[in-house]
Amino acid sequence: MRTAQLADSAWIDTAIKLGNSLGAIAAFLAILLVVFLAAGLAAGRFQRPLAVLVFLGPAIVLLIVGLVAPLIRTVYLSFYNADSTRFIGGKNYGWALTTDSIHQVLLNTALWLVIAPLAATALGLVLALLVERMKHQAVYKSLIFMPMAVSLVGAGIIWKFVYEARDSSQQQVGLLSQLAVSLGWQHPPNWILSHPLNNFLLMAVMVWVQTGFAMVVLSAAIKAIPDEVTEAARLDGARGLKLFWFVTVPMIRTTLVVVLTTVMITTLKAFDIIRTMTGGNFGTQVLANEMYSQSFEQYNIGRGSTLAVILFLAVLPLVAYNIVQLRKERGTR
Repeated sequence: MRTAQLADSAWIDTAIKLGNSLGAIAAFLAILLVVFLAAGLAAGRFQRPLAVLVFLGPAIVLLIVGLVAPLIRTVYLSFYNADSTRFIGGKNYGWALTTDSIHQVLLNTALWLVIAPLAATALGLVLALLVERMKHQAVYKSLIFMPMAVSLVGAGIIWKFVYEARDSSQQQVGLLSQLAVSLGWQHPPNWILSHPLNNFLLMAVMVWVQTGFAMVVLSAAIKAIPDEVTEAARLDGARGLKLFWFVTVPMIRTTLVVVLTTVMITTLKAFDIIRTMTGGNFGTQVLANEMYSQSFEQYNIGRGSTLAVILFLAVLPLVAYNIVQLRKERGTR
């Protein structure tokens, strides 16, 4: 009887929450409908300002609510103590810049920021050039791009099984360990525990996921190179590596920069792979995961907010550089 009552109460509570959610959605749609109807009926000098307000207003509101306001609050909280009850100035930033463990986190993040994007972009460029010379290239591109359809959590779980290591007396189930045994390495290490090798093995997961993205974008850029440019270079004697380095790369330079900076931004925010595979242990901690750990495991909101601000400041130059490069290319067209 008691169980039935609890079940009925849970169903009623769920129904009420679902009704509230549907009501909120319906109200939002109704407001949009009224606004669009008003914009359609407007005439004269009010027509253009109202149209701008209708189309830009919701986006600006969502931008303020979802980005600007949380950013301001995060910066504000970074100057307070763990439970946000006392103003402590820049002590959290001093902690982030002087603590040895955070230095290791920053070093790991810097390694990720340099190695993973460069490897993914370079590998994507090589694959783009190779696939262009093959028949049925759409099939190969789809297979290479497929890891992009896998979430980073799923990719972490897949590669965790690849790196699985057991005692030499047991049958190996990890692909890498079994491959090492097949090649004569009788006692392969526990890959995830081996520092600093484990950092590079985790980067390989990010490279595996992002290479398909780099390949598809760079392949499209290579196809967009005018045939007359390539033919003129060949008539001037450019062949092979020379043609690639002095013609192809300059023609797709902006696309290369966009791909590289995009992968760098994704890498800076790398959280899922670390969280799934090591939890930040064994010397693999990075800035995004440390931010989560400080905020939601150690409940130190001040330090977590400080790391979030540092992460935001690290992303800003990449985004700014990307925008500048795109504007330069538009100016040269």
